[in-house]
Amino acid sequence: MSVRSVLTIAGSDSSGGAGIQADLKTFAANGCYGTSAMTALTAQNTTGVQEVHAVPPGFVEKQIQSILVDIETHAIKTGMLYDAENVRAAVKALSGHYDRASMPPLVCDPVCVSTSGHSLLHPDAIQALADDLFPLSKIITPNKSEAELLLAHCGMALKITSLDDMIIAAKNLLRFGSQAVLLKGGHVVASMGDIFDVDPKSDIEVVSHGLPLENMEILRVGETENLWPRLVVDVLCESGTEPRAVKTTLFIRPFIHSSSTHGTGCTLSAAIASRLACKDERLPLPQILLPRVRVLLVAKSNTFDSIGRATQTIINVLKEIATHKSFCKSYGITEDMLKRTPEVAATSAYGAYLIDIGLQGDTTKLLMALLACLLGYGEVGLWLKKEAARPASWVVLEGNPYKPWMDDYSGEGYQGAVKMGLELIEACAAADPPSKARYKEWNEVWQRCTRLEKGFWDAAMAAA
Repeated sequence: MSVRSVLTIAGSDSSGGAGIQADLKTFAANGCYGTSAMTALTAQNTTGVQEVHAVPPGFVEKQIQSILVDIETHAIKTGMLYDAENVRAAVKALSGHYDRASMPPLVCDPVCVSTSGHSLLHPDAIQALADDLFPLSKIITPNKSEAELLLAHCGMALKITSLDDMIIAAKNLLRFGSQAVLLKGGHVVASMGDIFDVDPKSDIEVVSHGLPLENMEILRVGETENLWPRLVVDVLCESGTEPRAVKTTLFIRPFIHSSSTHGTGCTLSAAIASRLACKDERLPLPQILLPRVRVLLVAKSNTFDSIGRATQTIINVLKEIATHKSFCKSYGITEDMLKRTPEVAATSAYGAYLIDIGLQGDTTKLLMALLACLLGYGEVGLWLKKEAARPASWVVLEGNPYKPWMDDYSGEGYQGAVKMGLELIEACAAADPPSKARYKEWNEVWQRCTRLEKGFWDAAMAAA
């Protein structure tokens, strides 16, 4: 498949953490080509927005037209549109180029307020969003504050303080005409008890990662905070094929304490647009877990060279996924079967730990976590290749169904990725030499990941 193109229509962030800068980085990390139409200039950093300068509506429209007449666009994402005139300018440009049937998937992030609390949308723009942009959108991705503002403005005021409120709000937001609503968690912290209290007859699907859900009722006796961690719940509501039919899905994960939240909404909506551009309506969690961690690595890189190397690791993972799919296909395991296979606990534990390390902000520690997998596969590939070359070896290649696996992981392509990984970790350590305490942390991460990697393989062998 050729490289897919994604257009972002949004404001600029001078600090590079949000806005079109974050969008373009996310598109690249997901293997897409990014284009942009700027709606506003901002003077901002991670602590707040100091000033906003709007781009004239006519120029917003001209930017979009210039892109669409020349570059085939496979998905569109909107962010900060600033005022009603710019909303209408964006809608006019899109509607002038596409009809409803040919419009690429449109992801609308209804940016109203920055993470630091600065207003980024004129009050008159809310009605324009609801009337003109939402009906064109495949999905809108408001946070709690944005959802409350949108609902209040349109006569459906609701204070969102609980998971039940989030579900009601997401369903109400569907009335604006988008095909789906993803109400983002984070501002409303839930508990496992809230998840269990969801009406089992309501046909709400729960997608979790690394959390006890089914056949765990005995653990609710003497419930403690440690046993039931604070959760972040994202609520997805999708319009059904029949009138008034709504499909609701809850995505739950442990709450992570972090101050590094600048631009997270932009990154999420840009990632959704990227996957829609690649025609991935919904990818299974195990398949995207390691790529997602490596996207965090790209986001935390701060030089062109390190961004390039980190991005290459994403490309290597995509190639590896394709290899695994073809290997499974040779055994009669279809892609649909892979998607429907339940995730085992060992995979959940490994993935949750990698994501947690990735969100802590230490690039070198994240690299250390990823190397256990990268170097482990490379070492085993070379070891098997060496053993197979010995006289009367116990490793027999002829007729061996695992020969393609051994060839891949001992081959030039994967060993090149290993070399790049080693160079990257060495460069990071040389640029920022660790203290004794930090070196100890790295060592602990390495040991933990090697144990998790072993557990991952043990689970497969136990099921064999």
